[in-house]
Amino acid sequence: MMSSSKKRASLDLSQIPCTPVNEGSRVPPGCVVTSQRWKGSELVNTLQGKLKVIIEDKLGVIDFHPSNDAGIVYISETDLVAGSGYKQKLAKLRKANSLRGIVIAECTPVSEQYYGDLQKFVVLELGLKLLFVTSQTEAANLLIQMVSEEHKPQANPFLVKRRKQSIDAGVLATVQLIPNVGPVKGKVLLQRFWSIQGICDASEKELAEVVGRTNASNIRAFFHHRTSQAIGQSSSVT
Repeated sequence: MMSSSKKRASLDLSQIPCTPVNEGSRVPPGCVVTSQRWKGSELVNTLQGKLKVIIEDKLGVIDFHPSNDAGIVYISETDLVAGSGYKQKLAKLRKANSLRGIVIAECTPVSEQYYGDLQKFVVLELGLKLLFVTSQTEAANLLIQMVSEEHKPQANPFLVKRRKQSIDAGVLATVQLIPNVGPVKGKVLLQRFWSIQGICDASEKELAEVVGRTNASNIRAFFHHRTSQAIGQSSSVT
């Protein structure tokens, strides 16, 4: 009989293989490299005719490469609702240090209740970029935009740049999930480090210059404890 509660199996990052994904894919201009498992899908059918689609069968957990240095994992609505399996895939993406990890997830009224947990895991715990779409067709259009923008670095919204920009309300709300970080500290941290990944990667000394020694210690402990203890958690139903 299926239980309503889910057991959490903890895995730390050291348990993830050293080469969890294929990081050596070469992506010619105007092309997208796609995993074999997406062949014939609505998403790939939408891409064809607008981009050259290169099908590969050895991308590991990666679903799409819009450029040499970017790897995308796609979380379907079924994966999101089931709540199992995708966390290990994303932890492997996080360990692919030479790639900019991007997560695209389907979110509709059926699955929006799972948005918060996914956002915490992807953005706060793993420091990856998370983009939501409502369908595979919307995801295909997003990929087309990414491939197009890769050749216009000054306009590319998918690259993290150290420049003046407005603070995204969703990112600020996510930063405030860190204990003892309210809206004021959250804004200051984002103004200094530009992203959650930047906050995660900052040294305790750098953080202390912004929020003080005690808060800096707490932020480092939060990120690195969560990364070592919670990454790769998967759910099983008993």
